[in-house]
Order: sequence, then structure tokens, then C-alpha cells
Amino acid sequence: MLRVTSNMMSSQLLLNLNRNARTMNDTQLQLSTGRKINKPSDDPVGITYSLRYRAELSSNEQYTRNVDSSLSWLDYNDTVLGQAGDVVQRLRELTVQASTGSNPQSALDSINEEVMQLKQQLVDISNSKLNGKYIFNGEKYDSKPYDFAIGVDGTYDTSKAITTDPGEIQYIVGEGVQMPINMTGNDVFGKTGDADNLFTIINNISAGLKSGNITAVSKELDNIDTRTETILSARSEIGAKTNRVELMQGRLSDLNTNLTDLQAKTEDADYEGLIMKSKIQENIYNASLSVGAKIISATLVDFIR
Repeated sequence: MLRVTSNMMSSQLLLNLNRNARTMNDTQLQLSTGRKINKPSDDPVGITYSLRYRAELSSNEQYTRNVDSSLSWLDYNDTVLGQAGDVVQRLRELTVQASTGSNPQSALDSINEEVMQLKQQLVDISNSKLNGKYIFNGEKYDSKPYDFAIGVDGTYDTSKAITTDPGEIQYIVGEGVQMPINMTGNDVFGKTGDADNLFTIINNISAGLKSGNITAVSKELDNIDTRTETILSARSEIGAKTNRVELMQGRLSDLNTNLTDLQAKTEDADYEGLIMKSKIQENIYNASLSVGAKIISATLVDFIR
């Protein structure tokens, strides 16, 4: 028969006590951190999923920030185009008023003064900036697109040919999803040489008002109408993009919720279960100390305590 020595009993008791203490410590660690995975060895498969969820959440957060930025850009573009539309509408009203043929030259001069103010306003709109970036100059958003000199009449000399940068500002709003969100100035206000270029229209109207040439003024009504349609089309395009980005925003929000839920199921500790488990392990540990005290001399158990 195998002879059980006191040394063997002491070693076995210490081994069991250490095992029980380690198990109890692992449970208490999960309780204190709120996580059931505190090191890879806790759950090698779970840590793989956890790292994957963390990476996807990080990417999703960046996409969400891009979506928020693109929405700000689109909303501001829509606001500015609305302001441009108001200017064109007022310009049309003045053109119709001047085209009646019953206005004396003094009235035409007064109308021309307001037209000049509208020109100033339009230049300001065409050079609109968001976060320090000119919104109508494509990828050259750090350069002023409509850099007109002051003319002899005290307003901008808009006879200068302007070519805005045609580059597209792309925002990545999802996995493999890129979206151009900008409008170029030439698309909105007209290219150089276009009959319905807004600045050309204003210059022609102003020249006609100064000379009393009502026919020249009324001829611009058709050009005003075509440019109005172009601006409305641009606003419609921005509205469609805004709707799509808002859908992406909702999709990213749902994805973030799902990923967070999956991450929580993989990483988060079950407090109710752990509290019960910790109490049971504590009782087992105390019981093992108590039983050991009866088997081995009190001096050894006191040392262990």
C-alpha cells in the first residue's frame, strides 16, 4: 500500500487551496472589470470575435463622422443655392418691372442700383465658405473661385472669365461607398460664354438699364428662366444626395447597435451569475481552509492564512 505522509497531505492541501484561490480570484477579476475576457487565455475563440467587433466598430465610427460631415456640407450647399435662387428671383422681378416700357430713365437708374446690389450679393454667394473651404471650387477649395476686381461703378467687375475647378470632393460614407457631394461654380452660375451665365445676365441687364435699352433688358428673361431651372435642378440633386446620406446614417446607426450588442455578448460579464459563483467559491475556499485545519497542524494552516 502507498504510505501517505504528512508532507504529501500538506502539499495536496496547498495545491487545492491555491487552485481554489486562483478560481476565486478569476471570478472576482471579472466582477471588478465587468468583462469575462481579460486575457486571451480566458476565451481564445471569443477574443478573436471581440477584436473583430472592435475593428468594425472603429471603422463604423469613422464612416459615421464622414456622414455627419457630408450632411453638413450638403445642407450648407442647399442653403446657399436657396440664397442664389432668391437673388435670381428678385432679378427677374426687376427685369420684368424694367421691361414695361413706361419707366423714365430715373426709374431705370434706380432699378439698376438694386441690380448692382444683387450682383454684389451673388459674388458673395459664389465665394461661400464652409469650415474655411470654398464650396464652389472643387478640389481647389483653398482658392477663391470668383476673385473679381472692383469695377469703375464701385461693384465687382464680373466681365472677367472664370473657370472653377471641376474636381469632385468624395466622402467615404460606407464600406466601399464613395459619394461626390460638391457642386462646381460653373455648373451653378454658368460657364464663361454661356448666354445664361448669371454674371453675364446681370451685366447685360445693367448695360441695358443704363442706356435705356428696354429690348436688351427684356431679352434676358429667357436666360434668367433657364438659369433658374439649372439652380432648381442642382438643389434637387443635392436633396437626393442628402436623402441617400441620411439613409446611410440610419444604416450605420443600426450597424453600430448590432455590433455593440454582439461585442457585449462576447465580452461583458454576467454579474448575477458571477456574484453567485463568487459566493460559492468563497465558501469552498473557506471550507477547504477549515478542513485543512483539522487534518494538518494549526501552525501550518495559520501560516497559510
